[in-house]
Amino acid sequence: MPDWKPRDTARARTLRREATGPERALWQFLARSQIGAKFSRQIPVGPWFADFLCRELQLVLELDGFSHDVAPERDVRRDAWMAAHGFTVLRFTNDDVHANIEGVVTAVCQEVERLRSLKAER
Repeated sequence: MPDWKPRDTARARTLRREATGPERALWQFLARSQIGAKFSRQIPVGPWFADFLCRELQLVLELDGFSHDVAPERDVRRDAWMAAHGFTVLRFTNDDVHANIEGVVTAVCQEVERLRSLKAER
């Protein structure tokens, strides 16, 4: 029987409650499936927490702030794990969200369309 580990929902709730300004700003565009795909915030994915996750398309959105500059090797390991488990990861910096949130949302919409078309081809 495979090992089952409970999800750390308490930690996920804390991360949602303590969301950064850029996370809150992007959520305004992702909430309620406004861009045509359902996203959830701070969702456990394997040993990690995804800032935003579209389960249907296995699309993870990550917003990188200062903590990502301190230990970039952690992001490399995380992205490799995600890719090995069938997830696509889009990374944006907090500065991207502050300076060009429309561009970030457009990039997410384009990736949603791309993944949907790939899914339809299968």
